[in-house]
Amino acid sequence: MTRVAAVDCGTNSIRLLVADCDPRTGELTELDRRMTVVRLGQGVDKTGRLAPEALQRTFAACREYAAVIKELGAERVRFVATSASRDAENRDEFVRGVLDILGVEPEVISGDQEAEFSFTGATKELTGTDHLEKPFLVVDIGGGSTEFVVGSDHVRAARSVDVGCVRMTERHLLVDGVVTDPPTGEQVAAMRADIEAALDLAAGSVPLGEARTLVGLAGSVTTVAAIALGLTEYDSAAIHHSRIPYAAVREISGRMLTLTHAERAAIPVMHPGRVDVIGAGALVLLAIMERVGATEVVVSEHDILDGIAIKVAQEAEADKQRP
Repeated sequence: MTRVAAVDCGTNSIRLLVADCDPRTGELTELDRRMTVVRLGQGVDKTGRLAPEALQRTFAACREYAAVIKELGAERVRFVATSASRDAENRDEFVRGVLDILGVEPEVISGDQEAEFSFTGATKELTGTDHLEKPFLVVDIGGGSTEFVVGSDHVRAARSVDVGCVRMTERHLLVDGVVTDPPTGEQVAAMRADIEAALDLAAGSVPLGEARTLVGLAGSVTTVAAIALGLTEYDSAAIHHSRIPYAAVREISGRMLTLTHAERAAIPVMHPGRVDVIGAGALVLLAIMERVGATEVVVSEHDILDGIAIKVAQEAEADKQRP
């Protein structure tokens, strides 16, 4: 077993996984998993730059994670940065800050790489499951982008499109810097049209209609699942591999787009960092389910972090085998 640390820094949140991994089987023994909403992508869609306050929030989380990594004694660390940092003109400032704090340079990966890591992490436990039909369609709904991956035991096709809960909220629901609460019908219609255009792009590269099982990842999906399950507090074990029917997703999506900020914040399982963006995230999930005709979504708490950790352990093992 190799002890590794994986950090995934996206548009809305930064997350850490420290685990012992068997590089031959990909089996992970989780030691620490945590998430901090830092909203690194604040304003990036409009300005093309990472905001100073967003960088400071992210660096504060990195300092916390550095302490955890040191305490647990991870042999290798890999830091992956996704949508917001791909888009930002001043990403060098972000890279320098992370390097200073964690001692590793963040890899600003492509959407295709992000998709492959997500698929590996999400399906590792599913590939031997008889009751789920293949191929899988894994959708990772992030803050700035959504990844679509079709495959059975391996990735067959993947595409990343610039539709995520933060990007859609900022693009369609912000008026003078304030989120419309609740959004108007015209705002929702414009957001839905944007999502449908992105689905057209994804469908040009990925055979969405061939998938037999839809697997959903990331905070928008897990939050919808937690609400659908009627949880009074967030329970990762209950959410992992839950199967949420289309009717429940449709109802929750509609409700999130009609509630006020205070009403959404009062939902017991709602993370404070998702209050303003859950409506957009739920709508992305609903649109995907309708496009592919999915009757349910299988929710996975294992995702890109797990895929990164497995890859790091495999690379470490390969290095040990070299003469």
